[in-house]
Amino acid sequence: MAVISNLLLPLILVTISMPYFIKKFTESGLLGRDYYKKGIVKIPERGGIVILLMALLAISFTSLFFKYSTTNYVVLIVISLFGIFGILDDMIDIGRVSKLFLMYYCSYPLIQYATHTALVLPSFGHIELGILYLQFIVPTYVLVASNLVNMHSGYNGLASGLSAIVLSSLIIKSILLGDVENIYTIIAITGALLGYFLYDRYPSHIFWGNVGSLTIGATIGAFIVIQGFIISGFIMFIPHTVNFLLYVYWRVRKFPVAKFGCDRGDGILEVPNPYTLKWVLPYYYNLTEKQATYAMYALTGFFCLIGILLPGRI
Repeated sequence: MAVISNLLLPLILVTISMPYFIKKFTESGLLGRDYYKKGIVKIPERGGIVILLMALLAISFTSLFFKYSTTNYVVLIVISLFGIFGILDDMIDIGRVSKLFLMYYCSYPLIQYATHTALVLPSFGHIELGILYLQFIVPTYVLVASNLVNMHSGYNGLASGLSAIVLSSLIIKSILLGDVENIYTIIAITGALLGYFLYDRYPSHIFWGNVGSLTIGATIGAFIVIQGFIISGFIMFIPHTVNFLLYVYWRVRKFPVAKFGCDRGDGILEVPNPYTLKWVLPYYYNLTEKQATYAMYALTGFFCLIGILLPGRI
């Protein structure tokens, strides 16, 4: 019952309240350009604030009826810290090095609540990492996850849709293991994300901004380390990782900088190179933004299915 309540209530709250926030963000001039549309199209951004606010509101209500473990609240604190940092990052340019350093320590409250400190490898069994897991893997995993989500974005509904697929897969895996006591607040964030996705999917009515990508990225990272799904989580994140490696290759080879593609005028995407995962198919084939986004959904869904089917906490 707690799982269903924490999933549905924030979903409903976001779905109902989002038109109001879209209007307010538009009136305040918080707009971002949608580069993959014909002409100059601007839509409101920073919708990630709504995800965080409505999830917090739903959790405060459901906590009156369900008893949550301390871990749930610690996870929520970490996610909120990343969300607040995202709001700040949307307002001012903090700088890449400072940003990574500060976000690394935002996840430190998780250390004493990450009860699964062993790495489970097929054919090798349990490898107990102890303090190394707590001091390095926990904060690094959350930091990396938040940045990978931020990087693998660009199309309408791409980042939020991929994140919803990953989070839903992790929830399913937890339910199959009968271990959901520590993820109720994460389920609430997932419900809010699903409500947001209804407005972010093609054609987007709102973008989530850094506050959204960091909030949801931290949610995924915290989920993985709290549940001990290090290998499964890595597999689910393979497309995001490949996207990052393509970016590294691009920078190492010093190819011309290009942040966005465009609509060539007939709805078909025109992208500058194949060195971002979402650009690979449109670079070689005529695809619309919607088709390219669905291809990314299918790819991540495939790896998420593998992650779910891996036995136990592998």
